[in-house]
Amino acid sequence: MDTAKNPERAAPGALTAFARFVLCGGGVGVASSFAVTALAGRIPWVLANALVTVVSTLLATELHARFTFGAGGRATWRQHAQSAGSAAAGYAVTCLAMLALSWLVETPGAVLEQVVYLSASALTGAARFAVLRLVVFARNRSRAASTAPTTRPLPATLARASSPADPAALCRAA
Repeated sequence: MDTAKNPERAAPGALTAFARFVLCGGGVGVASSFAVTALAGRIPWVLANALVTVVSTLLATELHARFTFGAGGRATWRQHAQSAGSAAAGYAVTCLAMLALSWLVETPGAVLEQVVYLSASALTGAARFAVLRLVVFARNRSRAASTAPTTRPLPATLARASSPADPAALCRAA
């Protein structure tokens, strides 16, 4: 009985990967909110948020590489950079949503602020999941591109029928 593990594990399905994404990303997000609060008592909030954002993005990317998308190993520098880019885009969207709220509502209540922030976070989270799954952690992308044939051979009947000597045969073969 062979007990060796295949290094090319199958990628999880979309629903499984999304559930893992929510679990990993949500867990890191909750931990990050506590970390920002704890650090903000010692350093300016903006700096605390920046530090926690960098660390949490690195941690989440590693979790997504190893667990969420089944890459089977550590995230590469390219994956970290792409993940950071998608996290920065998500951060920008949530900031814009909160800015729009402040323009539209003079003194929004805490509940409305949370609804807007969490809605923007959910939208960007879904988009981030798609980017991570389809771009950052896409499997076999380069291998499939390098092994794909550039031309397809014609079937024998079409190859024979395409002879200029018998144009009628071409119509019969099609």
